[in-house]
Amino acid sequence: MTTDINVNRPEPILFGKQLELFNRTSDVKLAINALEAGKPILITAYYSNGLLLLKELQMHLKRKLPNKSYQEQREYRSEYRKLSNLILIEIVDHKLNVKKSPSIGWLEKLYPETSDFLLSFPQVQGLNSSWQWYQKGISIPVLRNKVHPYYGTYFPTRFDHLKLFDNWLKRYKGPKKSAIDVGIGSGILSFQMIKYGFQKVFGTDTNPNAIVGLREFMADTKLSRKIELDFGHLFGSWTKQTELIVFNPPWLPEAHNPDRNDEAIYYSENLFPDFFAGAKKRLLPEGKLVILFSNLAQITNVTKDHPIEKELGEGGRFQLEKCLKKTVKAASEKTKRDQYWRSSEEVELWVLTNK
Repeated sequence: MTTDINVNRPEPILFGKQLELFNRTSDVKLAINALEAGKPILITAYYSNGLLLLKELQMHLKRKLPNKSYQEQREYRSEYRKLSNLILIEIVDHKLNVKKSPSIGWLEKLYPETSDFLLSFPQVQGLNSSWQWYQKGISIPVLRNKVHPYYGTYFPTRFDHLKLFDNWLKRYKGPKKSAIDVGIGSGILSFQMIKYGFQKVFGTDTNPNAIVGLREFMADTKLSRKIELDFGHLFGSWTKQTELIVFNPPWLPEAHNPDRNDEAIYYSENLFPDFFAGAKKRLLPEGKLVILFSNLAQITNVTKDHPIEKELGEGGRFQLEKCLKKTVKAASEKTKRDQYWRSSEEVELWVLTNK
């Protein structure tokens, strides 16, 4: 049962004061001035009015802030996030209270206790996109079936590292009695291991939505008997030793004030030391530790430190068996974000063994 876990969701906003309203006839400059002064604005009449104001806000910030280097892009996104989340939309009876708006099943699923409230427009957009992915499913090149990611659960949009792992699994000759998938997310690495004959996978995640979503997705299928889930940090409550530990951690060190939703993207300074210490206790003497990583932090000059190389150099716990690398495909030409660094990005699959 999932009743013991509270899912993460956008916090419903209950606003008593009179709000400034925005529709097609409103003065865009005045609306943006109000946002910059910290005043929330309510979208009225049509859903498209919210899209219009967001577009104008983006153009305004692009004129105001440079948006070239990786660091500048992060600053731009931070300012955009702050101001865009002051643009609100009303929900009445679990439906958006504007014309020509999408139908979003999450509003009923995630808010059973309240049917009338406000959310920010970007949150509504996120709920809408997530509902489409959840309903239609997402095709993953290394899996036969689609995954249906639950709201707020990380899922990959690039697959180079998954292909690297698939090729490694194909050649893996070790025992397949059990494995641990640290940070299971939408379950892809676990599904890959089951595909290649692992009898039991223990999956953990600090994100309650990942656990709730996978329990719902697997229900009482064969998968639910092969994959056991635990809501917890790193190894959660698993203490038994296993022959394979798999970890696809975040690839960038966190900024000073990380957003809760960025936990799948940015790692804290304690994550890797804690992970390696926990892995040492749980890896069988002949077992293997597989980490999927990238050189993204180094090539974007976020840090020179590579946490796996650091562990191998200083940790005294593991030795390197092999490191496989794969050049990432060039960024799509449709991509708006400047991703010049992608041409030199490589995904990495590290295989470590006990010393």
